Amino acid sequence: MLEVLALTPDDARAAQDGGADRIEVAADLVTGGLTPDPDVVARIRDATALPIRAVLRANAGLRTSPAELDRLRRAAASLAAAGADGFAFGFLGADGLVDVPAVTALAAAVAPRPWTFHRVVDHAADPARAWEQACALARLPGTAPDAVRTAGSPRGVDAGLPVLARRAAERPAVPVLAGGGLRRRHVAALAAAGVAAFHAGTAVRRDGSLDAPADAALVAEWRALVRAATGG
Repeated sequence: MLEVLALTPDDARAAQDGGADRIEVAADLVTGGLTPDPDVVARIRDATALPIRAVLRANAGLRTSPAELDRLRRAAASLAAAGADGFAFGFLGADGLVDVPAVTALAAAVAPRPWTFHRVVDHAADPARAWEQACALARLPGTAPDAVRTAGSPRGVDAGLPVLARRAAERPAVPVLAGGGLRRRHVAALAAAGVAAFHAGTAVRRDGSLDAPADAALVAEWRALVRAATGG
């Protein structure tokens, strides 16, 4: 599975034309991604038939509050009405570990739409413990994530490759969605370890810049690379 970051309708069209399986939509990528405007999601929905996952995050950090969670619940409803098929979110608590109550509350609010557990494992005070928590979330009926997006390290896939490969080889309860500085050279090793889902952001943009639009030819090259590595 190849997920492509789309910030605009043109990005979404490029992702579809290049053969991507899904797009993720977010705002303010400098902060790691915040909740997008429903109007943007609606325009992207008009531009593509691909499944859309919208990020749910209200601030630049990875912590949240009851008031923010209420806003995110309302945002999820608006984004679903605009065309989002699923969501991506995750939060850390004051202890630097997964904020399980906040995550499960938002998961219940978006159910039965699917969601990706997004980014927090890499930034936890104890990543190994946070990974265990993510796997435990995957065992919760009705609100489980269908993937954990992780780079294996806060510095990106290049630094986290051994961790990602080890986690995938353990055949966890929830699949790894590898993303965060993903490069072509990483795909074969990750696929050999059992990773079958990949997220591409800067990798499908000329010069590797988020200021550039997604490029359909690059998406197609990535689609072929993932297919060759995974047999999918």
